Amino acid sequence: MGANILIVEDEEKIARFVELELGYEGYATTKAFDGRTGLELAESGRFDLVLLDIMLPKLSGMEVLRRLRRTSSVPVIMLTARDSVMDKVSGLDSGASDYITKPFAIEELLARIRTALRKTMPQQENTVLSCCGVTLDTARRTVTVNGAPVELTKREFDLLHYLMKNKGLVISRETLLENVWGFDFTGETNAVDVYVRYLRGKIDDVFGLKLIQTVRGVGYVIKDEQ
Repeated sequence: MGANILIVEDEEKIARFVELELGYEGYATTKAFDGRTGLELAESGRFDLVLLDIMLPKLSGMEVLRRLRRTSSVPVIMLTARDSVMDKVSGLDSGASDYITKPFAIEELLARIRTALRKTMPQQENTVLSCCGVTLDTARRTVTVNGAPVELTKREFDLLHYLMKNKGLVISRETLLENVWGFDFTGETNAVDVYVRYLRGKIDDVFGLKLIQTVRGVGYVIKDEQ
């Protein structure tokens, strides 16, 4: 069974649509149509993630979020028709994990849900990843090349980890920013290029490898073959 998600949305058609789509993806869902009921359910501790509208009867979504954050760190994705910068800043400053504006594509919502859940739910994955003589141990947060240790910063390690666990897949800069830097990163996508250069300087240049390959116009990939 997938994660248990609470949908707090006063527009019943939207709530039902989201409920059906999440059900298709294997998530368990519960709906609430006003802020007071939504807050009571969210505070129960039964849910892995909350989808929370801002414009709600009885208690606004912002107030629900503020009260919920007194007792819970459950991920909250704001669902709202309001898209001003100040609305987004207010939601994020109040403790929202993410923010999506109506109307939205269900694929985008599902992607944001997966990202939020990955940050909080334990993942079943190998603690040791290897490729081309490079070994990355996620439990010890160490990297070696043919047994020789390589000192990486946290960001360099996280970037290498994401590329290695998706070995063989071309990953766009936007996807790397979302998953390594976080959805709310506000800098330029060339931050990825800068950190790829750092990794190449510490691994490729020192050990004569071509570990991270550039796919022009798309992103980066790590392949088994050199």
